[in-house]
Amino acid sequence: MAQFPLERTRNIGIMAHIDAGKTTTTERILYYTGKTYKIGEVHEGAATMDWMAQEQERGITITSAATTCHWTDTVNDVDHRIQIIDTPGHVDFTVEVERSLRVLDGAVAVFDGVAGVEPQTETVWRQANKYNVPRMCFVNKMDRMGADFFGALASIIDRLEAKVAVIQLPIGSEADYKGIIDLITMKAWIWSGEELGASWEVVDIPADLQDQAEEYREKLIDVLAESNDEIMEKFLEGEELDPVLIRSALRSATIHHGVVPVLNGTAFKNKGVQPLLDAVCWYMPSPLDLPPVEGVDRKGEPVTRKADPSEPFSALAFKIMTAPHVGKLTYFRVYSGTLGKGGTVMNTRSGDKERIGRLLEMHANDQIEQEAVFAGDIVAGIGVKNTRTGDTLTDPSNVIVLESLEFPDPVIHVAVEPKTKADQDKMSKALFALSEEDPTFQVRTDEDTAQTIISGMGELHLEVLVDRMMREFKVEANVGKPQVAYRETITSGVNNHTYLHKKQTGGSGQYAKIVLTVEPAGPGGGYAFDDAITGGRIPKEYIPSVDHGIREAMSTGVLAGFPIVDVHVKLEDGDYHDVDSSEMAFKIAGTMGFKEALRQAAPVLLEPIMAVEVVTPEDYMGDVIGDLNSRRGKVGQMEQRGNNQVVTAEVPLSEMFGYSTDLRSKTQGRATYTMQFHSYQQTPRNVQEEIVARVTGK
Repeated sequence: MAQFPLERTRNIGIMAHIDAGKTTTTERILYYTGKTYKIGEVHEGAATMDWMAQEQERGITITSAATTCHWTDTVNDVDHRIQIIDTPGHVDFTVEVERSLRVLDGAVAVFDGVAGVEPQTETVWRQANKYNVPRMCFVNKMDRMGADFFGALASIIDRLEAKVAVIQLPIGSEADYKGIIDLITMKAWIWSGEELGASWEVVDIPADLQDQAEEYREKLIDVLAESNDEIMEKFLEGEELDPVLIRSALRSATIHHGVVPVLNGTAFKNKGVQPLLDAVCWYMPSPLDLPPVEGVDRKGEPVTRKADPSEPFSALAFKIMTAPHVGKLTYFRVYSGTLGKGGTVMNTRSGDKERIGRLLEMHANDQIEQEAVFAGDIVAGIGVKNTRTGDTLTDPSNVIVLESLEFPDPVIHVAVEPKTKADQDKMSKALFALSEEDPTFQVRTDEDTAQTIISGMGELHLEVLVDRMMREFKVEANVGKPQVAYRETITSGVNNHTYLHKKQTGGSGQYAKIVLTVEPAGPGGGYAFDDAITGGRIPKEYIPSVDHGIREAMSTGVLAGFPIVDVHVKLEDGDYHDVDSSEMAFKIAGTMGFKEALRQAAPVLLEPIMAVEVVTPEDYMGDVIGDLNSRRGKVGQMEQRGNNQVVTAEVPLSEMFGYSTDLRSKTQGRATYTMQFHSYQQTPRNVQEEIVARVTGK
């Protein structure tokens, strides 16, 4: 790829709640920028960005597809390169959003003009906050029955606490939606509906909307004047404000997280997409607008890299995929430097050098070969063998380690069994490949039953992965029922618990004595091990073995064998024998002593609690709330949204299996719900006894 000017490069993500119209918006962008010659519709299963069979059948986006397109803005006639990542809106695929935001410079949040802010919108917004991603809002579906731009705007301000800069108003709504009022030029854009929205007219603002346009124009100038002295002065002196000045002030305020521009349109009816593309070029940052990327060198000292092709090479691998006919693809964002085809990079996690055989620019699942890649590019490499999501790829002689990605633990698991011996090997390969692609998908073997257990973020997540295993890897398998991923922890401390491991069987024996204090670390406290040994009571080389023994013991709890979390252990004292003590003896003492202490520390079971939101017509409110209560749910607030009521609740995941079918029958199919992981909480005593009895058979 010839190097494209960085100041005209935009790396953006398109993010939203499921069904807000992200993929349709992306399809229109690809159509108008000339990347596709016919528009693909999601509901027909033909969207370019949704190229997996599972996506086309379900009409949802599962993986983040990357694509590159070009747009010449409608005012300055300047060509910009836009690298877009379309992300999923379903909560089970949150990891895809997380890893995309980590490598993007800006984001477009798409909202349903009827529903406004929805639960997954809040999740992706928080993720964008975490990575400091400048963003803009596109209120979509303005042609839908019940569309309300100002209602959606109020929800963005209230629920996302966003400081908005409204730069467009809608002309009409529902079936009468015709176009937008541009508050910067104070002109109206009207689409006629001919030529699939490729042409529009710029006319004077309709007389009946002039007052509203002037009111919102003043609000826009007010917001921008807060951070721009020139606008403030001209505004106070009553001077006419030049659109160039307004755009420049808005760009600066957006990039520095001062404001979030708000636009509107209907991607499905081909209205409002070209001004959205202009806004991406004008207000989203280029790689040069952002501070240099930070990391550490081999010694752990802070280092930075500027977005400059002459700097040493650095990149972050943000996605691994197995593509048909190509093999393993490693997607990475280049932060600095240049890399030619066949070049060598170092993986800072493993310390291995990797040769990247081929470099590809991606368009959904089509690939265009590149001779070299440069700072600011988002590309895929072939031939990278041992790289995982979140790894840094760097110039071997100028090492930088970039901050990796953190992923949530799975909350649900199922057992899978191959149908035949031939399927066994294929299944192992398939599960390994899928777990390489998705860090929230975990595979383990149950020690007691020897079954293969796969874990993920929800039922849909595992369903899609099992489907891919069967289809792409041709594995025939039986799949068990989904099970909840419980945890165990302790609720009280145990001081100075002594454990002696002593074995004498002729020859050298085993001897290790330890004294442990075990305390609860509190929710999210994790595991901590403190060495408080003084005076050489236990030789230094044996102390890590005690820690290893405890860590091993934490994988199976004392109540029902679930993993143990949030425990603080202190090694207070101990004793050793000159001949019989060994690392193995102290490791065994660590495991057994810790398990003994746990039994005395009031162990309890923790279960995943989900944040549930149900949108239902008023008539069914009583049934919906009664049903949530019967599932051990704690019902929270209720509010009106359009003609519906919205109920929020916290409900144990174990009680939510089959909920969609029950909700459909209770509300005649008129209610919808979403749920996402909230926290782990202690199970009530009777539920704990039931689960322990079921698991242990006692």
